[in-house]
Amino acid sequence: MKTDKSWKFTNPGEIKAWLSDKTPLQIAEETARLEPSQQETLFRQINREQALDVFRQLNVAQQERMLAVTAREIAVFLVEELDPDDRARLFNELPAEVVEGYLTELSAEERRLTNQLLSYPEESAGRIMSPEFLALSPLMTVLEALDYIRKNGRKAETIHTLPVTDKQNRLVGLCELSDLVLGDSERQVAEIMHKDPHAVEPDADQEEVARLLQAADLLAVPVVDEDGMLLGIVTVDDAMDVLTLEESEDLARSGGAEPLGRPYFSVSDFRLAKSRVLWLVVLIFAASLTVQVLTFFESTLETAVSLALFIPLLIGTGGNAGAQSSTTIVRGMAIGDVQPSDFIRTILREGRVGFLLGTMLGLLSYLPVSLYAGHALALVVSLTLLSICTLASVVGSMMPLAARFFGVDPAVASAPFVTTIVDATGLLVYFLIAKTVLNL
Repeated sequence: MKTDKSWKFTNPGEIKAWLSDKTPLQIAEETARLEPSQQETLFRQINREQALDVFRQLNVAQQERMLAVTAREIAVFLVEELDPDDRARLFNELPAEVVEGYLTELSAEERRLTNQLLSYPEESAGRIMSPEFLALSPLMTVLEALDYIRKNGRKAETIHTLPVTDKQNRLVGLCELSDLVLGDSERQVAEIMHKDPHAVEPDADQEEVARLLQAADLLAVPVVDEDGMLLGIVTVDDAMDVLTLEESEDLARSGGAEPLGRPYFSVSDFRLAKSRVLWLVVLIFAASLTVQVLTFFESTLETAVSLALFIPLLIGTGGNAGAQSSTTIVRGMAIGDVQPSDFIRTILREGRVGFLLGTMLGLLSYLPVSLYAGHALALVVSLTLLSICTLASVVGSMMPLAARFFGVDPAVASAPFVTTIVDATGLLVYFLIAKTVLNL
């Protein structure tokens, strides 16, 4: 079965034959590569037994499309069977009237759990936590805890990490399933649990919570209110989804485009163009600075035409140096290595790195340029490389930090935007050095 753009289903029998020996994950992965019309054709051939398993493997955009082409009875069944946190994530992307329709058809308990999650701010820990957890009492013995898990574990999203609460439902510890399985059956849970566990509040940023799970190597982290009452848990699979989403958004913006939020082949050509055109328009206006610099130094270019030969080399090098710095800092901020409080420290460090890069490139370029255009112009090019690499590294590091300070996503200060600014300032530096060295 092919998945390129020219592929077409030939008949329902062929589709059913293909579906019969594929796992839900394989079907979901295949779906991501199909165009919308082909996705609909595939979804219509999935039977009820396969539908739920496949639906759980799909991303939100694909789930939305599958619901749109599925019989209402089955669509409600699929939504009902989702975990509450996955259902809340899906409802975030659906129109309000569609969400209201599904809420009225859910069971009372699932509706209550979903409304609870939707009451928290978007992109918060409360939105991605699971309210279906299994809590142990610290007074239980290991044997009693294992019996309790066997009887009730199917209701919980995970049993690998189990919160321990007192009679008032306040979090007092965490217990790993492995500790219970390997522990002495007569010991109490209080003796083997991890005291003072990591915990977050429901309003905490979801990316910060995901980074905590990653940094502390946790399978789950409890969510508690200001009084320490247990509300739910955020599991590692939800954290991975958050990190994947955030990194996809950062990568898109660092390339001067808006995130698609959907698989590549699931969006139209127009939507792809729309996601990129805004930044291109902004960059065109920003690039007008370069035109203004060239216009201002037109007489200098007429006096020393050979200066024009090295403009692409210099602005390209400066742009690349700025992009390297910007990308490094954005990534460092994303994983917590660089904080806004490190503003001065980071700029000084990148300035030193840029100076070293400029020195190395300047020395490497001096000989070939002098052989081609003379020692005076070689000195101009070398000094400009030194200056422009230093400047580009400082600008590239400063813009993401400044963006975070003003509450803007650092990835918005993307590499193309940094490159455009460095192009204009680099040309200005180049001509000023040329006028000084060549006495123009």
